Amino acid sequence: MDSLGLIGAVSIFTAGLTIAIGSIGPALGEARTAAQALSAIAQQPDEANTITRTLFVSLAMIESTAIYCFVISMILLFANPFWDQVIAQSAR
Repeated sequence: MDSLGLIGAVSIFTAGLTIAIGSIGPALGEARTAAQALSAIAQQPDEANTITRTLFVSLAMIESTAIYCFVISMILLFANPFWDQVIAQSAR
């Protein structure tokens, strides 16, 4: 396997690992947040609007972590700076 193939294989593996690990944390965090919000609404139904608004803001912030992992994996797959370096070195 040449250098370009090795970098491609490692990039694909790393992108998959980034998505796998990077989506577990936000998924667990969103589930826990939703469970706590439902518990809070059950205890204080009058504050449901405030709790729901805070819940949606929190879920958006938690989801941004998974989106960042997705962006990093897309960079590794489609805009990998290491490929350009290897191609430049092999052209010499």
